[in-house]
Amino acid sequence: MRLNFRDVTLEDKQWIEPLLKLGARASLEYNFTTTFVWRFSFKHQIARMDDYFLLRVDAKAPVYLFPAGQGPLMPVIRALAADAEQLGVPFVLSGVSAGAKTELETLFPGKFTFEIDRDNADYMYETQALAALRGKKLSGKRNHINRFMENHRDWRYETLSRDNFDDVRRMNTLWCMQNGCAEDLAISEEYCAVESAIRHYGELGLSGGLIRTGGRVVAFSIGDPLNDDTFLVHFEKAFPDVQGAYQMINQQFVQHTCMAYRYVDREEDAGVPGLRRAKLSYYPVMLAEKYLSTLKEPL
Repeated sequence: MRLNFRDVTLEDKQWIEPLLKLGARASLEYNFTTTFVWRFSFKHQIARMDDYFLLRVDAKAPVYLFPAGQGPLMPVIRALAADAEQLGVPFVLSGVSAGAKTELETLFPGKFTFEIDRDNADYMYETQALAALRGKKLSGKRNHINRFMENHRDWRYETLSRDNFDDVRRMNTLWCMQNGCAEDLAISEEYCAVESAIRHYGELGLSGGLIRTGGRVVAFSIGDPLNDDTFLVHFEKAFPDVQGAYQMINQQFVQHTCMAYRYVDREEDAGVPGLRRAKLSYYPVMLAEKYLSTLKEPL
């Protein structure tokens, strides 16, 4: 079967989300918002085969997301491999969990190599732990929050809505400029992804919140459910010169938005050392590890 990959649109949410739920793969790639808001940066293209959602990243040097859905998997993997062969590129699968690795090894013994993709492992936290920040290990986070509250007695948390979209946009623009988006493509792309999330906030079913002090927004966070027990935080931004702003929005957003979920997924660190240290400093309960799987020889 030949696959017809095409660009993703907002209307695709209606059929993609049910297939993502069928797949029940707990990592950030298996989320419609992720696919949609990063569609230009990563050149996302989508296709459907039976009850599987298929994602191809960058047709010029493609990597394929491990299929999400249900039903016979072998013909789907063969169809993806044929697409890669037609493009004249190696067949590489991303987002391969330990369970998916076992599926591939069972269906195609010895056909794939597997490489741990540490830079793209999701950081999973217990919601209650992020909300309370109890214990000696997290005392530093509490100290930052206390300092923020002392220095900004007029602070308040607001739910993100049409009433404050423009304020968040202004902060996103200023944050981008301060962090060198003109020279750093990754920061520029994230700016665009945030803009897309705000522009389609209601249609995507997103939840967000912000911290305001002195009349201006100094931090914001945006996310949506990944599955029934995990909330996925897509974006978290704060001005680094406002002490405690990051810790404040992290805790406040969890307390206001995530308490109905057992876990909070704060996405990956992309191999950025400072981001890795920051995410580890909150002591994740687990890392959702993934593999890159490459086909060694034709199926």
